[in-house]
Amino acid sequence: MATASSSSAPYYVVNGAPGQSTIPAWLTQRSKNKKGKKRAKTERTLGHVELIQHFEFPEASLKIRTTPDGHHAMATGVYKPQIRVYDLDQLTLKFERHTDQENVDFMLLSSDWTKSIHLQADRHIDLHTQGGLHHRTRIPHFGRSLAYHTPSCDALIGASGSDVYRLNLEQGTFMSPIEMQRGTAGVNAIDVNPRHGLWAFGTERGEDGGCVEFFDPRARNRIGLLAMPVEQLRPLTSVVSEFDFKPLAVTALSSKMDGLSLAVGTSTGHTLLYDLRSPKPFALKDQGYGLPVKKVQWIEGGHRVAKEGLVASADAKVLKIWDKEEPTTNFTSLAPPTNLNDFHHLPGSGMIMVANEGVHMTTYYVPQLGPAPKWCSFLDNVTEEMEDHQGGGLSNYNDFKFVEKAELASLGLDHLVGTPTLKPYMHGYFVSLKLYDAARLVANPFAYAEHRERLVKEKLEKKAESRIRARREDVKVKVNKGLAEKVKKDEERRNAKKLKQASSRKEGEEGEGDAEEVDEQGPGESLLKDPRFAAVWTNPDFEVDMGSREFLLKNPVAAPVRGKTAVEEEEDESDRRSSDPDDSESEGSESEDSDAAGELSAFDPRTMPKSQNPMYRPLPQPQSGPRPKLVAIPSDLEHSSRAPIASSSKPTTFGQRIKSQARSGASSSKDDDPSAAYSKGVISQKHLGGGAMEMSFVPQTAPRRNNKGAEAEGILDDDYDEKREEREAAREKKKSGVEEFGAGLEKGGREPEDDVQGRQKRRTGGRMASGNVFRGL
Repeated sequence: MATASSSSAPYYVVNGAPGQSTIPAWLTQRSKNKKGKKRAKTERTLGHVELIQHFEFPEASLKIRTTPDGHHAMATGVYKPQIRVYDLDQLTLKFERHTDQENVDFMLLSSDWTKSIHLQADRHIDLHTQGGLHHRTRIPHFGRSLAYHTPSCDALIGASGSDVYRLNLEQGTFMSPIEMQRGTAGVNAIDVNPRHGLWAFGTERGEDGGCVEFFDPRARNRIGLLAMPVEQLRPLTSVVSEFDFKPLAVTALSSKMDGLSLAVGTSTGHTLLYDLRSPKPFALKDQGYGLPVKKVQWIEGGHRVAKEGLVASADAKVLKIWDKEEPTTNFTSLAPPTNLNDFHHLPGSGMIMVANEGVHMTTYYVPQLGPAPKWCSFLDNVTEEMEDHQGGGLSNYNDFKFVEKAELASLGLDHLVGTPTLKPYMHGYFVSLKLYDAARLVANPFAYAEHRERLVKEKLEKKAESRIRARREDVKVKVNKGLAEKVKKDEERRNAKKLKQASSRKEGEEGEGDAEEVDEQGPGESLLKDPRFAAVWTNPDFEVDMGSREFLLKNPVAAPVRGKTAVEEEEDESDRRSSDPDDSESEGSESEDSDAAGELSAFDPRTMPKSQNPMYRPLPQPQSGPRPKLVAIPSDLEHSSRAPIASSSKPTTFGQRIKSQARSGASSSKDDDPSAAYSKGVISQKHLGGGAMEMSFVPQTAPRRNNKGAEAEGILDDDYDEKREEREAAREKKKSGVEEFGAGLEKGGREPEDDVQGRQKRRTGGRMASGNVFRGL
């Protein structure tokens, strides 16, 4: 049994090949005879179910009907032209009867199959009984449609031309024909209303367009005329050329049991629904293919859905079932494998029989239309089981396994590509299920053990789920812990701000309503508990890589600090010592300072209130006290280009002493300077040939600087006294806490009572604004 389902109602194919089947040809099997030499003519498909045996014709089926009592079905087909009757209670063929010509249409004259009338393609009308052909007569023109009026026993035959022939079966003679309008090319459809017996004839009138003419069977006169909306139907077609012009004609008619609704099918592929009290259609359905509508039928009773106005319309391609209230949507669509010729819905059930151009006639079962007929009531149970197994039942691929190329190579079966063992299909292959199991066992001998271990683990996990656990409100963060902490702090700060605003509004008289609204709204749902972002905190795939280039470009502050080399650390240490001579004292007092006061990263002025933030305070006024002043440079160091700046008592280098000797020698020759004797006694040099130089050094102790020494050096007493006073003032400053450093700069010396503003301790852990320091140059 094949099944099909989509967004519309599901249906099941219980006879014939399923529509639009994609079953590969290698899945079909041919039965063999006992000897196994020749194959039989019949073929069967795996998983295929035949509800009615021999429900087929050698070439094609033309028309199909069921008897009013519901026990038999009659169908006509070719080739050879024949009539077949099926016993539905026995689900098999009852008999077949051959005819001389193909059948155009037929009607059942009794409640069973024993009496029927057939319109043949050679203008003959055949009357069949239980014993066979009972009588044959002929009409002047080729027939197109057939109907039977039970109260008057009149058989109505529509043919080419403007006449409708009436054959009275009670009297056995032709009655006067019914004449259509002048210009009628033929009568394509005839309908007898089942409620009041009104006759309706669908005509073809060439360029004027077809119409529906109504006659009263009691007076046999025309009582109404229903014109088709030509302007509304023709623009919907794609035919614009005069050579491809197709006249609008009525091709199918069907009346509902209520006696007021009429369905009209046209040659343009449209179905119009009319109320006999109005000349305008209240619903319009387009089949979509532009092919003539072959048959329309109202679905009467039995359907399980709450829809009473279902209509079935069919062209050569598709059979559509739709609701009169919503003609644009389909209740379901049935597409037979070949062109459709006729269909018949069994009243009060969900079964539809279709005659088509293929060998097998097709039978569809739509459970939502109604229950299965009594003679096949088991279909309800079968379809329920199929729905429970998600469309299971007999599967076409039950004995095959689909394997992709990668899995095929892992199993070691890739060498079978190109052999009949592997059936190529889509992006892989179908392989026998037994071969697949054997290959998987050889490739992985521990597959059973792994499978057993997996089952045990699943059972343990299922038992663990039933345990009672304490409910945790906090979200378990496995990844992005830093981001989660930041989000949590931001939410706490935002919630505190909202609560503060709510409390401030509540204190005021005007903001009482706003405070109540804030209290009702609450702080809001946390981002950590939002199920949409749960994977960010648990799935490692969403972990933020803080070392990636994209993250560093977007967050340059979070870039890691590069470690310093040994040379850079040594330079920084020397710079620190040269710029901070009292480093030893600061190191001693380091234990007295708190870590929070010295850490630069711990101080964040943005998180402090404005009233307590020192960044918003006015700058302190300058205090009175000693200010930095420059130190006078001695006259003997002022003319030396390489003389030391920080202190005059520092010993000079060899090069400076040589230059001093040269200058002192020159001055002694001219001015007889007493300092020349000291310079000459210290260093002597001699230039040799070739650019060489020889020098000797006689160590001596410099004379103590007093008044006599000042006179020996040629320094005035006033200058010497002034320098001595400066040295004494420097000692006093050092005692009072004033220290000198650099190029005559000094620090300290403030009074204890001064209110010092600003930082009192040295910053640690931060980078200096500049790496340049005074190096005594």
